[in-house]
Amino acid sequence: MKRALIVVDVQNDFCEGGSLAVSGGADVAYSIAEVLKAWTEGDPWERRYDYVVATRDHHIEPGEHFSEDPDYIDSWPRHCVAGTDGMAFHPNLDPQPFDAVFDKGHYEAAYSGFEGTSHDGVTLADWLRAHEVGTVEIAGLTTDHCVRATAVDAAGAGLETTVLLHLTAGVAPGTTAAALDAMRAAGVRLEGEPILR
Repeated sequence: MKRALIVVDVQNDFCEGGSLAVSGGADVAYSIAEVLKAWTEGDPWERRYDYVVATRDHHIEPGEHFSEDPDYIDSWPRHCVAGTDGMAFHPNLDPQPFDAVFDKGHYEAAYSGFEGTSHDGVTLADWLRAHEVGTVEIAGLTTDHCVRATAVDAAGAGLETTVLLHLTAGVAPGTTAAALDAMRAAGVRLEGEPILR
């Protein structure tokens, strides 16, 4: 079975200066870019991953997911709106050698990358299955929301799942701790410590 890296939601709106920024987001983007650089430039026989894919929030009209008075649990400020710069991958992430990108949340809240589809309508689970991927590692933003949801769904799909916590950033200590517990309970392997500022 093959191995893939899933890069979760490393987008401008989730990094410093964005509408729903997490501290350390830009550093996560840079660190993931270093991993991707080593992946693209390294010896093909020594590559850690067979594939690298990414997920993006791609909101068109997600209903109550957006609010002028958000509770930061079920509702949030407008972010990652389709066609805006906030939806784009953070510039620190360049180059972006992704084998596929999966957009999620067009008309509803969507936290897990497994709720997304590629440009031709293929789900992340189906894409990984078609490419014989049995092991995934996950990095990105944020530890306590979309990384958690993606990792739990990956494990639920029967994939051997590891979250590279040093390549994630959490929003808050309490929600990050709860996310780590949830991922462990789902059988996800955790490596390192998330950025928490």
